[in-house]
Amino acid sequence: MSSSYRIYYENAVGRAVDDPLGFARLTYQPGLREPDTFSSLLGHVTRLLARRGDGGLLVDQRRMSPFTAAEQRLVIEQWLPRAVAEGGYRFGAVILAEDAFARLATRTVTTAVREMPMRYQYFEQEADAITWLLQQTKEDTRR
Repeated sequence: MSSSYRIYYENAVGRAVDDPLGFARLTYQPGLREPDTFSSLLGHVTRLLARRGDGGLLVDQRRMSPFTAAEQRLVIEQWLPRAVAEGGYRFGAVILAEDAFARLATRTVTTAVREMPMRYQYFEQEADAITWLLQQTKEDTRR
């Protein structure tokens, strides 16, 4: 992670950060997620995206536990449509989870929303994710 960053919001599920490199960052913590706590974090991520206005989000899932079926539905049916419409979410660089089931759950979500006006890319290394994300947001501002 960048050496100098501002935590926008944090709870037991994860942390939303306004990264000085030029994007929003969502870092998941391991363990079970309480539904209200999960929703709260995602709502703050949406507000951070709207505040930033560049549409870029780095999603660090390295330590994340797999999404439950209910969490997948929440992300697919509620959060992602809202994040796109209200937050301007357009580019997601996902650092893949260490847990194979968490990776599968994430792929299920992104497959379900492939018709939305956003681009996802998966990465093993944080540096590669950052490079890709900055390139997307930079190219987008030139259009």
